[in-house]
Amino acid sequence: MATSTIILSIRPKHAAKIFSGLKKVELRRIRPKDLGNGTLALIYVTSPVRSLAGAFRVTHVIERPLTDLWKMVQKKAGLTYREFRQYYDGVSTGTAIFFQKVWSFREPLSLKDLRNELLTFLPPRAFRYAKIDELQAPPIARLLSNIC
Repeated sequence: MATSTIILSIRPKHAAKIFSGLKKVELRRIRPKDLGNGTLALIYVTSPVRSLAGAFRVTHVIERPLTDLWKMVQKKAGLTYREFRQYYDGVSTGTAIFFQKVWSFREPLSLKDLRNELLTFLPPRAFRYAKIDELQAPPIARLLSNIC
């Protein structure tokens, strides 16, 4: 397992594109610290799905002015230029998280199941680093044992 594990909140339509292979880079307005090659990113799919549904392995992260960023990600981001501009409205730079080895969990862990096992589990607003006790909890540890 990577030295850190991050949990990313991703909207259902974007998560589906990651799992199908149409999306090969995750865009963020804010660059997570300590995120780099080998980091495991858990995918928390937001409402209405609300579940821990998969993961990917980060290969590299870049932060660039938006014009440069678009040139680098336009064929990998799974969105139109208009969607790109709307997402980054109000900022001048953006972050791109490139990844490989995407896993889709056969039985995603719903928010209800996560909270049954981990009473204090909170889905991230955008992202957060996973706590050791979360990664060691039996349902999450089972999922990770197949990918790490």
